[in-house]
Amino acid sequence: MTAFDFRPTLNAPDDDPYLWLEDVEGERALAWAASQSARTLGHFGVTQFDRDRDALTAIFDRPDKIPLITRRGQYLYDFWQDAGNPRGLWRRTTLAAYMKMDPQWELLLDLDALAVSDGEDWIWAGTSIEPERRERAVLRLSRGGSDAVVHREFDLKSLSFVADGFNLADAKGGVNWLDPDTLLLSSAFGDGMATRSGYARTVRLWKRGANPLTAPVIFETGSESLGVSGHLDRTAGSERLWLIEQSTFLEKMVQIGDRSGPKIEIDLPRDAWWNSSGDWLAVKPRKPWTVGGMTHAADALIGISLSSFIAGEPSLAALFESGDRRSLQSFFWNNGKLIISYLVNLDPRLEMFTPDRQEWTRRALDTVPAEGTVHLGSLDAERHENNGEVLVSAQDPITPRKLLLLDLNAAPPLGAPVILKRNPENFDAFGLVVTRHQVVSTDGEMIPYTQVGPANGNGDAPVHITAYGGYGKSVLPHYNSSLGKLWLERGGMCVVANIRGGGEFGTRWHEAGRRAGKRLAHDDFAAVAADLVRRGITLPRRIAAEGGSNGDLLIANMLTRYPENFGALFCKMPLVDMRRYTKLLAGANWIDEYGDPDKPGEWIFLKEISAYHAATPGQPYPPILLATTKRDDRVHPGHARKMAAKLQALGYPAYFYEHGAGGHGYGKNNRERAAFIALGTNFLRSAIGWQADRVR
Repeated sequence: MTAFDFRPTLNAPDDDPYLWLEDVEGERALAWAASQSARTLGHFGVTQFDRDRDALTAIFDRPDKIPLITRRGQYLYDFWQDAGNPRGLWRRTTLAAYMKMDPQWELLLDLDALAVSDGEDWIWAGTSIEPERRERAVLRLSRGGSDAVVHREFDLKSLSFVADGFNLADAKGGVNWLDPDTLLLSSAFGDGMATRSGYARTVRLWKRGANPLTAPVIFETGSESLGVSGHLDRTAGSERLWLIEQSTFLEKMVQIGDRSGPKIEIDLPRDAWWNSSGDWLAVKPRKPWTVGGMTHAADALIGISLSSFIAGEPSLAALFESGDRRSLQSFFWNNGKLIISYLVNLDPRLEMFTPDRQEWTRRALDTVPAEGTVHLGSLDAERHENNGEVLVSAQDPITPRKLLLLDLNAAPPLGAPVILKRNPENFDAFGLVVTRHQVVSTDGEMIPYTQVGPANGNGDAPVHITAYGGYGKSVLPHYNSSLGKLWLERGGMCVVANIRGGGEFGTRWHEAGRRAGKRLAHDDFAAVAADLVRRGITLPRRIAAEGGSNGDLLIANMLTRYPENFGALFCKMPLVDMRRYTKLLAGANWIDEYGDPDKPGEWIFLKEISAYHAATPGQPYPPILLATTKRDDRVHPGHARKMAAKLQALGYPAYFYEHGAGGHGYGKNNRERAAFIALGTNFLRSAIGWQADRVR
């Protein structure tokens, strides 16, 4: 018996009997979480679990996996984790060395050794290297994986921390170098420096040796905004600071200034995406935009001379037009050229534009793979150093990722990119096929999905299905080593659904699944599950659905709205209490996506998707596992805790697991991540009655 009473507390604030579980470090809440986690491990952390965890750990620790690189000056930098270095090594090499079979690396920092010497649960969160001399860097270190980080200045010559350098205690935010002795500080550190979402309310000019708490504020916003940031644009002829206020998740205001603060507001649509280089600006408006006597459609891409735009005589060029199934995904500048990525019926297409006062020159990047999932990005971290070399990442659900180097300055016709590295095959894909399908949702919209598995189903296939459906984020099928090893290799099928709320088909697709439309996005997912049954692939009791974060708002709604469509549900870092989400950690940041529960008109539609409130007794709910981490300071662990407690009190087969580290992720090292995934997969397989003992 435990010393703690885990029964609900009656008459709690907001009529929520499980409000006490929101106390992240509360003794009673932690005891409950520990007891629940032990119960879950006792059920699903046995038999195949050890084998699966070890298999995934070996995959994640493989010495022949691709080292992910970014170039700064003459060096390529990488952060590497393996069995011998579970927290990781920060290291560097040259491009010539990287292209060899077994490159030699210079070790800069051993994070495992640092964690031991400091007595801290350090997790790597990135670095910012001073771009002029490249003798100093500011490292970002997270305690347990939280979004709040510690900043510590590091000397790249002596390979040691600078005791009296740019060092800052835990806070959300970051820094940007102006010169070797000056930083732009966009951080929530200090009293009154955070917005209600927990992000930076000010941009401060932090001089070496000065107290960051008294550093002069050059830009600020009110606490109701999401936050502010600033960075130095080194592609301009003179020092130019971009100062940005993120008023809501979708809207921001931008100004140009100098070290004394903002000088000129750039009159762009507040909900537009934009990117600049030198005197050029690329803008993608979210809604139709009339400028320079012309109206440009939503999701078009417009090239603009920045100086002429500021002068009120805009010189514009229409570069891209979206269509029903043709949508811009990303764009960036490299060496004065604009590279765009878009999808045509979910297939990747890439083009390059060279700006000119009279006419922009277009060039198709048709030597890059045109199928699967393809991403492009600059090799160089600093845009003012981009020399035309870009990294291409290409993969598909049964073909491991390969990393290629493409020279944009090569004379036409553009040659094929050079293969730098390939990831190894981590599961047996023999006999697996990738097929695309679509289904009609509740309102007549066609919803596409991708299916991976054996060519011929037997009508009772164990199916793993996932989706995201939020924030305009596109989720495309990729080579998933974990599902490949634990699901596909053992005879199962995997499905990725492109439901509304994502960005696969542009703003229209996102808008249809946002706020009151979120319910439609959930309908889309249920329609895909039903279509798998209609097509004779499987049965509802054999469908296992998984999601994370916003994707678990989806999964929780499958429990309460479509329980008959699924055999098991796995919720990771879920968002389920839509009445209180804006009051928990970064929740106010997401009002644009979901709506404001404090406005009666919006609570009407939010209540419909608030699974925590919708759960009622006597329903055919399938087994569900809700998992979170104590160190998640983005989506509050109280969501998962309270939902599990309520479902159990109602008599449903609900399980809970809480890991101590990992932040809004699965753990601090490869073994912890492997264990988290293996636990969830074992739960799903057990719940749908699939032992998966034998490899096909």
